[in-house]
Amino acid sequence: MVDYSTKTVLVTGGTGSFGRTIATHMLGRGVKEVRVFSRDELKQHDMRVDFNDDRMSFHLGDVRNAHAVAKVMQNVDLVFHAAALKQVPSCEFFPLEAVATNVHGSSNVIDTAINAGAESVVCLSTDKAVLPVNAMGMSKALMEKVAQSMARTSEHTTVSTVRYGNVLCSRGSVIPFFIEQIFRGEALSITNPDMTRFLMPLSQAVDLVEFAFTQAQPGDTLVRKAPAARIGDLAVAVNELFGSPVDLRVIGERHGEKLYETLAIVDELRRGEDLGDYWRISMDGRDLNYASFFDGSQGGEEKLEDFHSHNATRLEVDEIKALIVDLPEVAEPLARWQKR
Repeated sequence: MVDYSTKTVLVTGGTGSFGRTIATHMLGRGVKEVRVFSRDELKQHDMRVDFNDDRMSFHLGDVRNAHAVAKVMQNVDLVFHAAALKQVPSCEFFPLEAVATNVHGSSNVIDTAINAGAESVVCLSTDKAVLPVNAMGMSKALMEKVAQSMARTSEHTTVSTVRYGNVLCSRGSVIPFFIEQIFRGEALSITNPDMTRFLMPLSQAVDLVEFAFTQAQPGDTLVRKAPAARIGDLAVAVNELFGSPVDLRVIGERHGEKLYETLAIVDELRRGEDLGDYWRISMDGRDLNYASFFDGSQGGEEKLEDFHSHNATRLEVDEIKALIVDLPEVAEPLARWQKR
């Protein structure tokens, strides 16, 4: 059992949707201190006022600046690395910015955490890092490789990665956008109704990160099993919850978008461990002397396939409504809509 009362937690990108949620969770666990590191001073101010907790400290800086990261990393026990550029179209137009934050910034965080003697670093990745076709996914895939590379040589700090799909109602996600369109009386904009995406509440994302802290081995990638839904069905579900008269409008796929996303490929699952709600994917621990690992045996063919949003458990409209109706980001505007 972890004694959180002695732990100092650093959350990079701590003013984002995930950062606020993990901060709330860690404070509820009774941690000694939560350090919020981000580059947005207004969001830090708002968060400081909202939380009003003496166990929180706020540090302005960018993960691209190794010196700033090293300063905030002193005497930290647990690191949750959430800082990233996440918007797929934006990263398509500014790919070097994605590399600077998602790759070099992540390297700064992991390297300084190891040098400072942190116990654990958990890096947040995404389904878009698997078989990536866009700059955001490619930069996150490289982040995973950087984390594994540093995990191989770290003696005291456990470096791991968690990978999940779309987090419901996170900043910049589609459900709040749909709700805004409903209030404006506009048709709901859908890129492709047959596009599928994994869906997960923020609470489950936090559970995954805490599971990684307590269970991860160096270099592990932990994947949360999640259901998926068609984007068209998601729009219909939001529309039906609000009883909205607006139509659905197909606008076409944006830069860098895929028809479906993948959380793990067969090659990973072959060396993976099924943990019930999670997959543990161990890193390839061999060194470059491959001959020393070859035993000549032929393993049997397992009947596995990539785990993607087209073959995951598919939520129907009523199931989507049940999943999202109690989320604060849906329940609050829904109450206002019903009082109109």
